[in-house]
Amino acid sequence: MEREIKVGHIYNHFKGHTYKVIAIAYDSENYNESNPELSKMVVYQNVENEKMIWVRPYQMFNSLVDKEKYPNIEQEYRFQEIE
Repeated sequence: MEREIKVGHIYNHFKGHTYKVIAIAYDSENYNESNPELSKMVVYQNVENEKMIWVRPYQMFNSLVDKEKYPNIEQEYRFQEIE
């Protein structure tokens, strides 16, 4: 089961910055009517600099850290929720 990315929650990026998810959106240029989940995007804001707002595909936001490329990173997910 895929973990759910939650609007309003705070996440650490594995490279060290902290972000707040401000919306889940759909990519209008690549919307897939038969499978809308493929078009989902996460809109997120840098907690330290609120002017920095980013968008990333939901699947990528929710992905695991590439341990081959980053073997010394202990965090499991690219964006890990702060509890």
